[in-house]
Amino acid sequence: ADAPLNRLGLAQWLVSPQHPLTARVTVNRLWQHAFGAGLVKTAEDFGLQGEPPSHPQLLDWLASQFIAEGWDVKAMMKRIVLSSTYRQSSKMTPEKIDRDPDNRLLARGPRFRLDAEMIRDQALAVSGLLVDQIGGPSVKPPQPAGLWESVGYSGSNTVKFKADDGHEKVHRRTLYTFVKRTSPPPQMSTLDAPSRESCTVRRERTNTPLQALMLMNDPQFVETARALAVRTRTEGGETPQTKAAFLLRLCLSRNPHEQEIAEIVQLVDAAKAHFVAEPKAAEALLSVGEIPLDANTDAAAKADAAAWTLAANLVLNLDEVITKN
Repeated sequence: ADAPLNRLGLAQWLVSPQHPLTARVTVNRLWQHAFGAGLVKTAEDFGLQGEPPSHPQLLDWLASQFIAEGWDVKAMMKRIVLSSTYRQSSKMTPEKIDRDPDNRLLARGPRFRLDAEMIRDQALAVSGLLVDQIGGPSVKPPQPAGLWESVGYSGSNTVKFKADDGHEKVHRRTLYTFVKRTSPPPQMSTLDAPSRESCTVRRERTNTPLQALMLMNDPQFVETARALAVRTRTEGGETPQTKAAFLLRLCLSRNPHEQEIAEIVQLVDAAKAHFVAEPKAAEALLSVGEIPLDANTDAAAKADAAAWTLAANLVLNLDEVITKN
């Protein structure tokens, strides 16, 4: 009643403790961030056409706690991720799949594919290439040339795409990637990132063969595999087994099984034999990206580096690596 009749008054009403909607919507989006789906699955629609909450009392309690704690986002996220519900195993059983295929009853921990930006940033991070500088202008990592020409105005400064070069630009977090809304980076679109032409509160997640093909062949992901192979060969110990264990542990965040290590070693041995017989194929693989190829490296070392690059490329494409478990 005492609020001014303008936008300030509207803002005061929106965050008033007597107005429950803002807190519910915010808490629901934080829950969605952790679990992959909100307590109200249609996070973009709390109206009559949206889904009712799966746990209405829980949503109300979280919203009231959020208001009581002064709208503290960090405290709310801490409460969610330290809950026994979040910390459950995400393993599925036939019984759980039959009773609750979408995990709306929260009988298991969250399991969903990472967002497009996270997949790229994770690959850059484990490879050691990620530039962790905060702030600065947008950058243009590599993407196919000519994509902008069909949608660009002739007088526009974005009618033609020109990729940036140099480590400080090419390997920045995806947050800083320049996005042309009428032609977003295909690397991101393939993994269901929105075009930013409109506000997107909830992303759809798909699993397609094109995603695997892109992760295995896109120059930036091949380059991260190259850098990860270098890191594996220099930090992974002396034997192929210790190197394979280092590579898997770095990407999976757990100790690998003996069978997994053996399969990586077997792959590296087979790939090395191939690259020894095909030295030009090794050089072609090792020339992808910004990382320069050491001209003094002999043929055997190139074959070994190319073989570990293939192994790193495989591991970065594992379901367990690109999925939150």
